[in-house]
Amino acid sequence: MTKAPKSHSPAATAPDMSAVHPDLPSLPFKVTAIAGRTSTHVRFHPSAPERAAIAQALGLLNLPVLTFDGDIRPAGKRDMVLEGKMAATVVQPCSVTLDPVTTRLSEAVRRHFIADYKLPEADELEMPEDDSTEALPEVIDAVTVVVEALALALPLYPRAAGVELGEAVFTEPGLAPLREGDLKPFAALAGLVLKAKDSDKA
Repeated sequence: MTKAPKSHSPAATAPDMSAVHPDLPSLPFKVTAIAGRTSTHVRFHPSAPERAAIAQALGLLNLPVLTFDGDIRPAGKRDMVLEGKMAATVVQPCSVTLDPVTTRLSEAVRRHFIADYKLPEADELEMPEDDSTEALPEVIDAVTVVVEALALALPLYPRAAGVELGEAVFTEPGLAPLREGDLKPFAALAGLVLKAKDSDKA
């Protein structure tokens, strides 16, 4: 089991999971209903079917654990901030062998919703200093934020124990993967054949 580093946070590059996968669970908070509160607690501990839907949306083999605990609070006169801690255990296919790889994730999640948010002009498209900001919607769906954060936290190239990154795997659907190491005896045999031919010529 591996533990992923804490390195992902950009909300600007996260996919809109709710639009692409409408079957995902939701936890909506209407902004007008919570704007006057000091803080609104957010707790998302999805059921097994809900985790299965999220796993399918993210291309995971399994999602045995996913929790989020945090709050939504006002920021200034009209803005809102959703902040909390996400923990997850994900199972992905190894990028080399396709074997299951389990990774534990622990991420601080923060999203700043700005009422007067303005998209940058085409000639000003640069990576912003605060990439956790976005426009304030009428309804904040906490699950959308959590799933996007989970998608960004996933290891890009999960590897099974003992597998080297540069190792190649050859397989056809329905067959066991043939690793590069499995081909080495044949390469050695071919080398011996070539040496024998060179000896005959001499």
